[in-house]
Amino acid sequence: MRSPKSAAGALRAPVPRGVEFTPPRWLRNPHLQSILGSVALDRCALARDSRVVERHTRAEILELDGGVRLQGFHTPQRTLPERLGLVMLLHGWEGHARSNYVVSIAACLVRAGYDVFRLNFRDHGDSHGLNTEPFHSCRLDEVLAAATRVFARPGPGMHAVAGFSLGGNFALRVANAAPAHGIALDYALAVCPVIDPAAGLYRLERARLYHAYFMRKWRGSLRRKQSLFPSRNVISRQELRLNMRELTRALVMRYTDFNSLEAYLDGYSVAGGRLAGLRVPTTILAAADDPVIPVADFRALRLPACVEVDIAPHGGHCAFLSGPRSRSFLQEYLLARLQALRRAQ
Repeated sequence: MRSPKSAAGALRAPVPRGVEFTPPRWLRNPHLQSILGSVALDRCALARDSRVVERHTRAEILELDGGVRLQGFHTPQRTLPERLGLVMLLHGWEGHARSNYVVSIAACLVRAGYDVFRLNFRDHGDSHGLNTEPFHSCRLDEVLAAATRVFARPGPGMHAVAGFSLGGNFALRVANAAPAHGIALDYALAVCPVIDPAAGLYRLERARLYHAYFMRKWRGSLRRKQSLFPSRNVISRQELRLNMRELTRALVMRYTDFNSLEAYLDGYSVAGGRLAGLRVPTTILAAADDPVIPVADFRALRLPACVEVDIAPHGGHCAFLSGPRSRSFLQEYLLARLQALRRAQ
């Protein structure tokens, strides 16, 4: 792993900055950005990306300690004689390894010469039957175990992790813990990550459109979990009628060791100085107009020199679209930083 000082210099190289993301005026609405970012407007481009990613992909079940099983998809690049590195992608809450934005980023990386490993968090995608207990956001140990397994594989080049929204929160926590767990990680990118979960929950509760969207997907996921384990009381019909805060509280009390909702939310917070000891070169890309994550959370972070915080004026939540059929700014953004860090090695 390079030193934080050399990494900081590489991240200050001539690479794209959030301020350079300038969508047309009609596309600067953060809600439009966020919505368009989650749908496939250019189905032909998405189909091409899917073919690039899926053509040589191998689905895997990672058997981890404690009987935990996580699903992932490994795609080796076929562009260069030798790969440039391996990038692990972490989707957002109630997304999955085949979400449009994950596939598009993966295809971009594979074309550029990187191997890609797309991890499904527990109970995301079609992995609900792999573990009896449901997902929650403090299950960092199993994501660390998966990263340890993935990055221990032989092969040349740098190791990087990129995550989006809740996946960005996990990426930051993985990067923070990587040296102590012997994970050979060279770089982390967190796009619109959850910083303070309590503030994020408060924001979601007041954003009716997003609250309804996530609750519909979450309830569907919990119903599926219950159907696969009919002998267990995963979730009751009465609990499924609760709002996000109270449903989270019910599951926290049943499936975690936390004695309150507040303690659980604090358990996966990276706010304030919690990342002050981070040693892995890291970029946090945020949007000032993010309708889900308060921008004040990013400005209040206390971070070491190896972490770059880049706040774009526009972009919505994990979208950064420059046109209705344009590729996301995120693709150029990530590739440029990987290239700059490789040059600094």
